[in-house]
Amino acid sequence: MDRERLIKFFNACNNARTLNLGNPIDQKYYIDFSSVRGGEIIQELNRTITFSDGTICQLFTGHLGCGKSTELLRLKMLLEKQGFHVVYFDIVSDGLDMSNVELSDILLAIARHVGESLDAINISLKPGYFANLFTEIADVLQTPIDLTVKTELAIGIAKITAQTKDNPRLRDRLRDFLEPRTRNLLEAINQDLIEVANSKLQKQGNRGLVVIVDGLERLDPRPMPSGSSQPEYLFIERGAQLSRLHCHVVYTIPLTLTFSQHFEELVNRLGTPKLLPMVPIKMRDGSTCHQGMALLQQMVLVRAFPELPPTQRLERITEIFDEVDTLIRLCNASGGHVRNLLFLLFNCLQQENPPISRSTLEYTIAQKQGQLRLAIREPAWALLRQVAQQKWLSMTEPEHQTLLRTLLMFEYRDTQGSWFDINPILAKAPEMFI
Repeated sequence: MDRERLIKFFNACNNARTLNLGNPIDQKYYIDFSSVRGGEIIQELNRTITFSDGTICQLFTGHLGCGKSTELLRLKMLLEKQGFHVVYFDIVSDGLDMSNVELSDILLAIARHVGESLDAINISLKPGYFANLFTEIADVLQTPIDLTVKTELAIGIAKITAQTKDNPRLRDRLRDFLEPRTRNLLEAINQDLIEVANSKLQKQGNRGLVVIVDGLERLDPRPMPSGSSQPEYLFIERGAQLSRLHCHVVYTIPLTLTFSQHFEELVNRLGTPKLLPMVPIKMRDGSTCHQGMALLQQMVLVRAFPELPPTQRLERITEIFDEVDTLIRLCNASGGHVRNLLFLLFNCLQQENPPISRSTLEYTIAQKQGQLRLAIREPAWALLRQVAQQKWLSMTEPEHQTLLRTLLMFEYRDTQGSWFDINPILAKAPEMFI
């Protein structure tokens, strides 16, 4: 492999990088796993938005790192092609502490990102209600913030959040002020921002506004004073307010919420979440899922040979790996978790140039196994052994849900419904044979 191709391959395999399907280069790297994931989930979200007479709120979930962000960016691209103005943002990038998120944080983030997106296409919105709010916030925070009644909405919110981002004391003070006013805040976002934006967008021939809020699946499940977990508090106790924005909205939610004892309340308030399942590498009975394995192999090979069709990529496996079995071992070790696959591959490339040897891959797997084992105590090992044998574990207990949240156990879907298995990295750990 020549140096130019190696550098492109190396960067394409960086597991910290999310494919943006609005980018023609990234489009070449995209592999469609819908045929083995039980359906075209993104098309379901897309059809719900494009066919709905009114606005609608939808939920999207799956394992951390299973490819949700890539799929949501594909949804953004599909909707934009159909004439919608789509605002996508990852709330984690706003610097929020995911163990301490309030409804007002989410609403302010939506207002800021929508305002910035509209500014970028020369649709400027005046603060309206926010003009007085900005003045009051400046007084509450008791810190200099250059805000005037002429401050545009997105700029004003950006200045406020910048002041509180790294100062927990100021952030708490801002929340204490805003939380009792969330109803007014929501009304202002609808009237001063979203309704005005929709009107101006439609005059330009646009079908309206869609907001996609990514990153909320990373909410910490810490208990709240009410006894609910933080995700339950935000999406169930406060979920009605999240659904009242006057535009189409898609929120990501933690996978563990789908196992909550209050799940039916969630469905009643916000609808049934759409789940992006893992890519199956084997079937419930332990036999190989050949279609899933073939697609995972293509996910690796397309990053080295994006210009070639799938059959020709397969002919060049030994330019990337010392033998075909090394690629198969990599895919099996990933468990069908796309970020895990790229993590292992990227770590191998940090150690040596292609063709990647089996010994380098096994060393990388062993290192990852060691990291995981350090964080697991015996009660969890007992549960993992049970999952490995039964392919099932009740998700009603918090410690069981922790196995999913920490990627020690994966959920798969087939025609019979859900089934579970351990992260394959742990399959040969000594503790699994006690």
